Amino acid sequence: MRTRAEVVVIGAGIVGCCAAYQLTRAGVRNVVVVDQGPIERTGGSSSHAPGLVFQTNSSRTLAMLARASTELYRSLHSDEHPTWLEVGGVEIATTPQRMAELARKRSYATACGIESQLLSAAEVAERIPLIDPSAVLGGFLVHSDGLCKSLHVCDLVRASAERAGAEFHGLTAVTGVDTSGGRVRSVSTTAGDIATSTVLVCGGIWGPQLEDLCGVPIPLQPMQHLFAWTAPVASLAGTTAEAVHPILRHQDRSMYFRQRGDAYGIGAYRHEPLPIDPEAFTREADGHTTAQGPFTPEHFVDARDATNALMPELRDIELAESFNGHFSFSPDGYPLLGPSSRVGGLWLAQGIWVTHAAGSARSVVELMTTGASEIDLRLCHPDRFHGFATSRPYVRARGAQQYREVYDIIHPLQQMDHPRGLRCTPYHQRMEQLGARFIEGAGWERPQWYAANDALPEPAHVQHRSDWAAREWSSVIGREHAATRERVGIFDLTPFTKLEVEGPGACAWLNRVCASQIDRPVGRIVYTTVLNHAGGVVCDLTVTRLDDDRFLVVTGGGSGPRDVAWLAMQLPEGDGVRMRDVTSSWCVLGAWGPRARGLMCAVSADDFTNERFPYLAAREIHVGPVPVLALRISYAGELGWELYARTEHGRFLWDTLMGAGEPLGVAAAGTGAFDSLRVEKGYRFAGVDMHTEYSAFECGLGFTVDFSKDAFTGREAALRARADGPARKLCCLVLDDPDAAPLGYEPLLAGDRAVGYVTSANFGYTCGSSIVYGYLPIALADPGSRVAVGIFDRPVDAMVSTEPIFDPRGERLRA
Repeated sequence: MRTRAEVVVIGAGIVGCCAAYQLTRAGVRNVVVVDQGPIERTGGSSSHAPGLVFQTNSSRTLAMLARASTELYRSLHSDEHPTWLEVGGVEIATTPQRMAELARKRSYATACGIESQLLSAAEVAERIPLIDPSAVLGGFLVHSDGLCKSLHVCDLVRASAERAGAEFHGLTAVTGVDTSGGRVRSVSTTAGDIATSTVLVCGGIWGPQLEDLCGVPIPLQPMQHLFAWTAPVASLAGTTAEAVHPILRHQDRSMYFRQRGDAYGIGAYRHEPLPIDPEAFTREADGHTTAQGPFTPEHFVDARDATNALMPELRDIELAESFNGHFSFSPDGYPLLGPSSRVGGLWLAQGIWVTHAAGSARSVVELMTTGASEIDLRLCHPDRFHGFATSRPYVRARGAQQYREVYDIIHPLQQMDHPRGLRCTPYHQRMEQLGARFIEGAGWERPQWYAANDALPEPAHVQHRSDWAAREWSSVIGREHAATRERVGIFDLTPFTKLEVEGPGACAWLNRVCASQIDRPVGRIVYTTVLNHAGGVVCDLTVTRLDDDRFLVVTGGGSGPRDVAWLAMQLPEGDGVRMRDVTSSWCVLGAWGPRARGLMCAVSADDFTNERFPYLAAREIHVGPVPVLALRISYAGELGWELYARTEHGRFLWDTLMGAGEPLGVAAAGTGAFDSLRVEKGYRFAGVDMHTEYSAFECGLGFTVDFSKDAFTGREAALRARADGPARKLCCLVLDDPDAAPLGYEPLLAGDRAVGYVTSANFGYTCGSSIVYGYLPIALADPGSRVAVGIFDRPVDAMVSTEPIFDPRGERLRA
């Protein structure tokens, strides 16, 4: 084994093998791959997974990773070395609710560029003759789904990587990773040490053990999963092909099926979750452990009943082979894919199923070798979790819940039930007294709306939502929206991530990582984008200069950990720039609306006139006795201030504002109104309306890019993007039907062809329109162009509008 490598890959399952293949294709020759199991069959889920690849996943990111995976599996396939059986994938419905979900799924697949169709019960049985058509209502077919032969894929990509100079070593366990000085130095194994500056961890279900060795959180919970192969099925006797029938999901009973010659494979999720820790994995005679354990038939009873009802020929058929396979779940169900901000040179590709393996490997290698990936990986960043979410009790609880919900019908706004109440603002009790409907974000309990506001006047325009769109929604949101537009609303902004950046090099560093000019006078606020080297938008920030060498940087609450991780990786060595997360030290309330100035004058003796306190200015003031940093900025597009106070003063600040605001018609407002206000005003939502797949010019944020600066990250790529002009553009569209309520990721259609997808959507209670934002080809992006939004099973006509729809000149914001 080599004693020095450019990259060491830990794990030789399908992810690790594909990663080594992609590294060598990118020109990295000195790659060493080690695994604790035999190299040809390492013992992880790649060795036992049934190989079903359904591309229509729970998010666009996962769907894109699945599509990229099928591309590689298909390209490697040959009769001699089969890697991909494109038999199609069918999902069936046995309830009206599931049939409606399949209609939504077809719309979603179209938005992701995946060809699909809805099937009648007879058409389902035509494709899978074992199914009793009377047992189903219909189905959903994706023609390009199929079966991955994962071990064959491993063999082929491993051989290719070896020809290009990579080494693979089995039965070689990692015993330590030297990360002295904050970066990777070497990897210790049972076969010796390897000096390296870069490690890619692809350890699968052994992630929790590698967590201690690498010194970074790898929040994964291994779970047991029941799978069985039947005895030969009479009607399949003589079958020579491995699979002709499409792969099958029976999600109403949390099951899946696949053909294997004259037998069938049955997988079952409908049982109480069975978490397992690596210490309990089966150990083989040669010392390696495997992700496979004894079958527990008591957990297979429901699967037996469901199979009997769906496929009469399999009624109580003998199980020729059965086992419990193990695989991992993260707290949010997404992989851990990308660099660690805690240890330089350490990369993760963990919590990945065969469905996403090849696409994940390609994407992480693109990041490693070029600094950008074709598929935006923001949802998969390894450091996206706050500290509480990496604790073993939290990971275990959320991993079990992710297992339960694998095949559930999940509404886009559905909230988790447990664990809750982990992070509460200092005025949480006051919100409860107003009947807050809380949602959870980054652990924070945030009000979506307040039941007490049902007594407020109705807005000028109302929307009537149907069953699905009306879930996790209330007409009260419109009342809070109107109260903000007409009077003044109080919003809880505490969950926004707040960073203090200071030091003699702080201004120069922020100017390098931000696209806008940050070197402004003390007391000024700058709204800026942050770009990667390819010119894609990493995030947006507000940067407030508090002193010559001290800044307050604010980013989104949910995206905060990812943004902090990215910024942390850009920090220079030494003590010239210091960055500290002060989120929990400060509570923040937004006071926004045409009467906001009157409210501020009622609670403070400071001067809030335009002359003294202009838009995008920051001042230290007092609200009553409470010291407050006031920022004149508003995400609602209204006159107003963000008020930062020490957390211990939070409840007093709330009481002061609500009490003094009563004669002005003040209303507490939740995140539902927050979102409808910002959509009506055309404000972008980082990670939704913009991310690394789009340039600032495509997002409509070209004004944040200041080319007068000599150097900033992404400058050259941004110059090329400006010179080339955007090929697509984020557009504002107004739907012809004001009661149509898309929730995001619906397709934008030109005829029957998908030309884009919805990023944000909400109702404009002031303008009276259902508004969506989405990317369109530049030929369709002019105001007046007509497209349609595919909402479930019907297209809703829409027109591209000028933006912003509300207060286009910003007069109310600067009043």
